Formats: sequence, structure tokens, C-alpha cells
Amino acid sequence: MAKLYAIGVGPGDPELLTRKAERLLKAVDLIMAPFSRKGDEGIALEIVREFLDPKRQQIVTRFFPMTSDPDILADAWRRAAEILADHVENGKNAAFITIGDPLLYSTFIYIKKIFGESYPELEIEIVPGISSINTASSVTGIPLAEAGQRIAVIPATSGIEAVEAAINGFETVVLLKIKSLYPEILELLRRIRPERDVVLVEKAGCKGQKIINDREFMAIHHPDYLSLMIVRSL
Repeated sequence: MAKLYAIGVGPGDPELLTRKAERLLKAVDLIMAPFSRKGDEGIALEIVREFLDPKRQQIVTRFFPMTSDPDILADAWRRAAEILADHVENGKNAAFITIGDPLLYSTFIYIKKIFGESYPELEIEIVPGISSINTASSVTGIPLAEAGQRIAVIPATSGIEAVEAAINGFETVVLLKIKSLYPEILELLRRIRPERDVVLVEKAGCKGQKIINDREFMAIHHPDYLSLMIVRSL
């Protein structure tokens, strides 16, 4: 029976793709790749392009707008789910690819919910991928946690109060989606945790990767959308 595969393709380097992900990408009939900027086919597709065969496989790109409007988002998720379900119902294996891991701040989470509600008979298999969090830890050499230490992962879009609470409550904090709140985060760190070890990683594991641990340089830097910070007790 055909199924839908949700495949995490890692942070950006094709060599960080798992062997299982590569095998399935070469075998499925359809690959759906999300993108969020008009005129850009998306990072996920670029990562796996070398493993695909456009002559044999159908490659579908779907636009998922960067908006907080729930109606616009719900429509985009539903339309994507319909395309995938149609192929699986017709006996074709399909894959939805996503950077990082499919179940960590991924668009696929919402598609999975729609499948559970509208297509419960269709099988889904999740293929995990290496997240930007693990990659950032690796490229900087900063351990995320040891012994009894605790770690918090929080999108900066949760608000500066939530960020402050996490920094005060955990030995290690990974801040995602920092661009929208970047000046406020820097000011917060200067005010409450000047002794913390802080590193900014931009495009972790991708071409154009940057690692910044100098606070003065951080202050004049304009981070890319694909940026995160690791804040850790010294």
C-alpha cells in the first residue's frame, strides 16, 4: 500500500541527509517541497535536488506564506494535504520534505493534523532529520547540556518576556526565529545575563554559514531569517 513520507532533510548540507531519507527520496513517485518566498523554490528542495530524477518523479513546490493569518495558513495546508492524499489514494508513494526535522517547528505538523482528520486511512511514516539546533551545537563546539543541566528551546516570536523567563530558568537556551526580536534580545542579554556565553549561528550547516560570538559584532549585525542563538551559563 502506498504511503506518505515526511522526510527531514537536515540543515542544509546534503551530506547530513540520512541514508534512509536518500533511499526514499530516490524511490517515491512524488516529492512536495515547501517554500515561503516568491521566486524561491525553497531550501529543502535545493538540499535534495541531486538525489531526484525529474524525468521519472513528479516534483511539486508549494507556497506557504509567512503570515499569521490563520485562514490563509489553513487554506495552504489543506491544499497541500489534498495533493498528497490524492497521490497516495491512487497508489503512489509521496514525500513531503522539510528542512531540519518534520516534527520540530515544521509546516508538516499541520499537514499531519489534516491527514489525521480527513484521511485517517492513509499511512504516514516520519523520517527524522538533523535539526539546526544540533548542527549549531556541532559547528560551534558548544555542548547543549550535560549531567543534570536543563535545556529550553524557544522561538523568539513567543515574546521577550518568554525569552527572559527561559534564560532565567535554564542552563542552556536555544533561541529560534530571532530576527524579529533581535535588538530586544541583545538588550535583554546585556541587562540580565552579561556573564552568559552567547553565540549566534546563521545558516547552520548551509552555504554562507556564519558564527558570531563577539557581543559588539552582534550589535551591528543584521541576522538572516535562518539564524539562532545559543545562550549558555559559563
